[in-house]
Amino acid sequence: MHTQIREIIRRRVLDGTYQPHSQMPSESQMIEAFSVSRITIRQAMGDLQKEGLIFKVPGKGSFVAKPKAFQNLSRLQGFGEAMGPSGYETFSQVLSTRQVAASDTVARRLKLPAGGPVYEIQRLRYLNREPISVDQSYFPVALGERLIREDLATRDVFVILENDFGLHLTHADVQIEAISADEFLARQLRIAEGLPLLRIERLTYADEEPIDFEFLYYRGDAFQYRLRIDRT
Repeated sequence: MHTQIREIIRRRVLDGTYQPHSQMPSESQMIEAFSVSRITIRQAMGDLQKEGLIFKVPGKGSFVAKPKAFQNLSRLQGFGEAMGPSGYETFSQVLSTRQVAASDTVARRLKLPAGGPVYEIQRLRYLNREPISVDQSYFPVALGERLIREDLATRDVFVILENDFGLHLTHADVQIEAISADEFLARQLRIAEGLPLLRIERLTYADEEPIDFEFLYYRGDAFQYRLRIDRT
């Protein structure tokens, strides 16, 4: 019974019946509504708390947490590709496109001379009309010059590279770490300076050639990555 009740409450959280940060019905109200025992309700609510869908405030009761969007790292996908099937609305604001001198890190990842020219594209990504990440991407100049003529506001770069440019994307190297938001990132993401962010470094390959190196800065309160790891 507690599994069935957990799934009912989960659906109500995810479909907005229970709004983020609103107070959940009391245990007594749920006991009456579902005609089950107190232990059954506590088991269901305990499972939802472990999943991060609700949180408890001592002396006040349970409240709805803001559900986090997530992306599965087991597939190489663009942001829009990953979020679209879950029903999320996504779009991007292009902050800047410019040719810059490659830093040591960018040059090493893209196998280019340090200080040589690369194209930098900065975008602010939105999820359901809220800013979710700042993406700072670097490309070889010839590729970058083609990309800036494309619709980067509504289309994923990966889709453009494959469908329009005919490149065969094969894999990516990914590193993830936690950082604090500086003044620029905090302003773009509408959060307080110093709050935690996920910083993802991603180097994407077409066949065996690195073509896209990125720093992705995601709000830690609104997004998570998931990965299944098999023991063989």
